This record gives sequence, structure tokens and C-alpha cells, in this order.
Amino acid sequence: MISIIDIKTGNVSNINKVLNGVVTLDPYTIEKSDKIVFPGVGSFDYVNSIIMPVKNIILNKINDGTPYLGICLGLEILFEGSEEGVSEGLKIFTGKIKKFDNAKKVHMGWNTIDITNNTLLFNNITNNSYFYFMHSYYNEINDNTVAETEFTVKFSSAINKDNVYAVQFHPEKSGENGIRLLKNFRDLI
Repeated sequence: MISIIDIKTGNVSNINKVLNGVVTLDPYTIEKSDKIVFPGVGSFDYVNSIIMPVKNIILNKINDGTPYLGICLGLEILFEGSEEGVSEGLKIFTGKIKKFDNAKKVHMGWNTIDITNNTLLFNNITNNSYFYFMHSYYNEINDNTVAETEFTVKFSSAINKDNVYAVQFHPEKSGENGIRLLKNFRDLI
């Protein structure tokens, strides 16, 4: 069973059409999950407040090897914190999510990803494929970066470490490439 974390925002119905999971914040359901998807639209602190009752369960599942897919804010929450807020993230990765330099900069629309390290998430997805982005904050390129994108700066558009996969773009809004990526995650063993 795939648990899709219900953060009360975002387009979880399109994600669930592909994954056929359970949209939930129920601790028992998340605990019994084979995989976790953390979609994200909203602010860092708001999402942290929504997941507070299940934050340790999500963290324990990740640490126990359960496959995790973070989408946009679901990527950002994996880090120690964000310039967007004051709350702490899950601290799976070190570092802080940064804001694009110009306060009015919002990366919104189609852009390509440069796949720099092949991962199962990108099976049957060609390099420089287009995905849909909508964010004002980003993760700097680091040892876990598996795809890069440029918008004012080069940033990590996808990261992967062991069972943790995360993308800054929105696969649920990215047409066939996004559907393929979600299916690749669903089919992970």
C-alpha cells in the first residue's frame, strides 16, 4: 500500500490516479505502508504543522528503508530547514532550502532536467525532458543530486539517497514524463 500524505493542499487526486494509494494522515495507515509519497504545495511551516502528529512515523519509516517520494515541498521538508520558515524539517539531508535571490522570482512553468546520475526514478525518461515547476525555493546541488535544472541558478531538481527520492517539479502536472516517473516509483521493489 502507498500512503500519500494528506497535507490538505496540492493536487493529490492526480497523483493517486497513477499510484492507486491512500490519501491519509492516519498514523496507523502510514505505519503499515510499503511506500510513502509526500506531495507539496504550500509553505514550509504550514506543512510542518499539518504533519506534526505523524512526523516521527514518517521519519521512522524512511530510516527503516521504506521508499519515499517527495514532491516539491516534499523534497524541501527532507532538509534541516528552509529560508521560508522557522520550523525544522525531517533532517534526512543536511543543509537549508534557499530562496531565489529576487523576492519576486517564482519558477513556474515547463523546464528541462539534466539527469546527472541515473536512478530508477528516471527509467524510460530521456535526459533534458520537460517537467512542470512551481516554486520559489530550491535545494543547492549536492552529493545526492541526480538531476539539475537552471532558473536564475542551477539547483537540484531531483535528489536520491538509498530509499529516498525527491523531485522539485510536479510530476502530476508533467504529462507523460510525470506519469512515467510516478509509475517508476510505484514499481520499485
